[in-house]
Amino acid sequence: MSAITKANMNKRVTGLGGVFFKSENPKAIKEWYSKHLGIEGIFQWYNTDNVNAANPAQTVWNPFKKDTDYFAPSEKPFMFNYRVENLEELIKVLKEEGVQQVGEIQSFDYGKFGWILDPEGNKIELWEPID
Repeated sequence: MSAITKANMNKRVTGLGGVFFKSENPKAIKEWYSKHLGIEGIFQWYNTDNVNAANPAQTVWNPFKKDTDYFAPSEKPFMFNYRVENLEELIKVLKEEGVQQVGEIQSFDYGKFGWILDPEGNKIELWEPID
């Protein structure tokens, strides 16, 4: 994908990468959701732009300990993770638009992560997965 600009940017968020929330007891809440709702922590799905049965996309569902600082500086008990394309260029464009970046971009073997704050102080995790 070429460099993202305000004018040519078709896709910023390409899907929901995860739902994260604070819990008194993450292990017990995972067990409850598994038993009663059948949620095992990952939902697999296929990107309609690039259907590849051998490599489905996924959305992660994960409770965190109630005292986690992973959502900081937000004080909200939840955080959404959105899948994106070209994270580094997107962060540049968002900063130009006045969006506050939190921390630095981090890279792992499963993708790159960056964080921003919305106008109400909700921390948002942006994830460029390696599919």
